[in-house]
Amino acid sequence: MLKLLLPLFVVASLAGCKSHCRQLSEKQCDCAYTSTERTNCLSAASTHESGVILTAEDEATCEALLPQCDCRLIDTPEGKANCGLARPLADADAGS
Repeated sequence: MLKLLLPLFVVASLAGCKSHCRQLSEKQCDCAYTSTERTNCLSAASTHESGVILTAEDEATCEALLPQCDCRLIDTPEGKANCGLARPLADADAGS
C-alpha cells in the first residue's frame, strides 16, 4: 500500500512548487487595486507561463527581484524596476 501512495505524494509535493518567476508574477498581481484586477492578473500570468520556457538566467533574475518587489512602491520608477516591470534606473540613465 505504501508503494502505491509514494508516487502520489511525490506528484502532490511537486505540484506545489512554483518557479521564482511565477512567484514574482503572483507578487506583482498582489499589488492590484481590486480583487477582479488581481484575478485577471493571475489568469494572465498563468496563461503566459504556460507558453514560455524560462532559462536559468531568467529564474536567477526573478529570484533576485522577489525580496525587493514592494507593492507600496510599484507606482514609482524605482518600484517598477524593483519588481522587474522596468529597467533598473542606472541602466535607463546610462542610455540617455
